[in-house]
Amino acid sequence: MKTRCIRSVWWGLGVLIFAGSLAAQDLGAVRERMADRLPELDRLKASGVVGETNQGYVELRANKAEAAAVTTGENADRKTVYATIARQAGVTPEAVGRARARQIATQSATGVWLQDDQGEWYQKR
Repeated sequence: MKTRCIRSVWWGLGVLIFAGSLAAQDLGAVRERMADRLPELDRLKASGVVGETNQGYVELRANKAEAAAVTTGENADRKTVYATIARQAGVTPEAVGRARARQIATQSATGVWLQDDQGEWYQKR
């Protein structure tokens, strides 16, 4: 039940965030940074340099200097978004991140590295 609630909240608040309606924390700027970063992040995930964790964050899987800045920026922005959603939903940011991780895993392209619930890496088939 709580997972379904978090998914509903994520979807509803996601729409608000990406519409720029939560400007109090300047989430419009977060959205823009995330959108600008997305092509590079997708390239890094497709090459296996970066994977999606089970906590809703990206992690380096290979020591590539160019990927470090991308992952650091993406994780900082995701942390902001998760905290905002958590406050609105009355749950923890960690719960939002885990729910988002499941969503990301479902929507990820074939070949992207993901973490299962136990923290083991696998490549999506």
